[in-house]
Amino acid sequence: MSLPLDQVLSALGMTLVITVVAAIGSLVLGTLVTVARVSPLPVLRAAAFGYVQFFVNVPLLALLLLAVFALPDAGLLMPISLTVVVVLVVYQAAYVAEAVRSGVNTVARGQVEAARAVGMTFTQVIAHVVAPQALRAVIQPLGNVMIALLMNTALAASVGVIELTSAANRINNVIAQPIVVYVVVGAIYMALAMTIGRVAGRLERRVAQAR
Repeated sequence: MSLPLDQVLSALGMTLVITVVAAIGSLVLGTLVTVARVSPLPVLRAAAFGYVQFFVNVPLLALLLLAVFALPDAGLLMPISLTVVVVLVVYQAAYVAEAVRSGVNTVARGQVEAARAVGMTFTQVIAHVVAPQALRAVIQPLGNVMIALLMNTALAASVGVIELTSAANRINNVIAQPIVVYVVVGAIYMALAMTIGRVAGRLERRVAQAR
């Protein structure tokens, strides 16, 4: 019995949607967390540090199960797929923040002090001096974070979202060909991960040439 391609493609579409939306959200939120971590306000720095430490030290599966089962009891009802995206965003944002912060650390302190000396505000320093250099330095690390995000979408199967891993389990239950099913699905994940890696590599080379 052959694989039902319509089910595979539908599940692949769900995986891609979750990955892309969560990637955009985590990049934005993670960058904001990084800004808070280098802020001159101790309260913001402490809050951002606590955020990162919490999410990098709590298993994603535990967060997914907590969100899916606890949020409805708290009166917050959302589609399960949206809940998964939100959890992935806040979880991966912690890793994005760490990656971007490593880029911030590559910016020479003298440049920041010079910018302040000419009267630039904190926001202007971040936007015009720190961010452009920091983001250029962390393209490949961010690519690795996005690959991890792609792989983490498989955990959505544990809460009932029909993405690639969930579809593979269902298909295997029908046709009972685990080697074929999981080799094909594994190859799809590998192809997607390699694509992300290639895109990150090309962006990194283009930025290096531009500099």
